[in-house]
Amino acid sequence: MVQAYILIQTEVGKAAEVAGHISGVTGVTLAEDVTGPYDVIVRAEARNVDELGKLVVAQIQAVDGITRTLTCPIVHI
Repeated sequence: MVQAYILIQTEVGKAAEVAGHISGVTGVTLAEDVTGPYDVIVRAEARNVDELGKLVVAQIQAVDGITRTLTCPIVHI
């Protein structure tokens, strides 16, 4: 299982709407609208890195109102 935090920037005033929409996506375990340089932080999981990439590109980046994403895979050192 691969887990990651996805940091999202949205159009002005769209953070709550984006977080609400993304929270219903399969593979997303948490979606919170926040303040700071990013507007939404998502925790997601997938079976492998390829599926995580598909989740981000095909389902998360496709949400209206998103302008940029940064995916941060979780590592256990």
